[in-house]
Amino acid sequence: MSTRLDLAAPQPGAPRPPSSRGGARTLAVTSGKGGVGKTFVAANLAAALAARGQRVLVLDADLGLANLDVVLNLHPKLTLHDVFTEKATLEQAILPAPGGFFVLLAGSGMVEYSRLTPEIRDKLLKIIETVKPRFDWVLLDTGAGISDVVLFCISLAADVLVVATPEPTSLTDAYATIKVLCTQQGRREVGLLVNQANRVGEGRLICGQLQQVLQRFVPATPGQSFKLQLMGEVKSDMAVRQAVLKRQLVLEHFPGSDAAQAIKALANKLLGQ
Repeated sequence: MSTRLDLAAPQPGAPRPPSSRGGARTLAVTSGKGGVGKTFVAANLAAALAARGQRVLVLDADLGLANLDVVLNLHPKLTLHDVFTEKATLEQAILPAPGGFFVLLAGSGMVEYSRLTPEIRDKLLKIIETVKPRFDWVLLDTGAGISDVVLFCISLAADVLVVATPEPTSLTDAYATIKVLCTQQGRREVGLLVNQANRVGEGRLICGQLQQVLQRFVPATPGQSFKLQLMGEVKSDMAVRQAVLKRQLVLEHFPGSDAAQAIKALANKLLGQ
């Protein structure tokens, strides 16, 4: 696969999104707190979608604390920072990744991206609008929490997938994040993926509990109710730990594992919507 992506011309054999859809479907993969497997989900979901013939870009939108390159064992010479500072073009910074998808990686440890400025806002918006016509899916791997940078990155996506674990602090922060998305962005539907589930069916139980709390404490818009949709659950699986330690995709190296099957089911559900 070429290490350069030409955004100006169709790629031979690449699926093109229907013009009626206005380009790629955009999905923000986010979480209330760090350490819940958000980037793991984004990377493996991209691989699952690519395996189904979809042309996928994952944009590392965790500005300043990026780690998608670590998960994929990539060592990029160019990142989103270079595009922002015009040291590189967008075409140069978009790279092929293991799993058959593309990535636009971000730099790590850059304090200038810890707050949202008009310049960062405009450049992120321009990048999204530029890449959307060239892909079937654009996944935004956002930072955790509800900072202005994270919320703006989420606002760039049509759909949201919140990743949470059964841990009480994770669920509390997931609730806070979803509440903000409802009240500040007016979202009436958010997807939930429960990672590291302890047993089958735990995701459905957690989703139901969160839905009840949201109905009680999130102001309802007349004629519109909020829906928290369970998109799947990934059981605790040693294959995940092994893949993460080896910086490999669980879908490629442990395709028969429970975790890989759960991610494939998530991809199928997204494609079936």
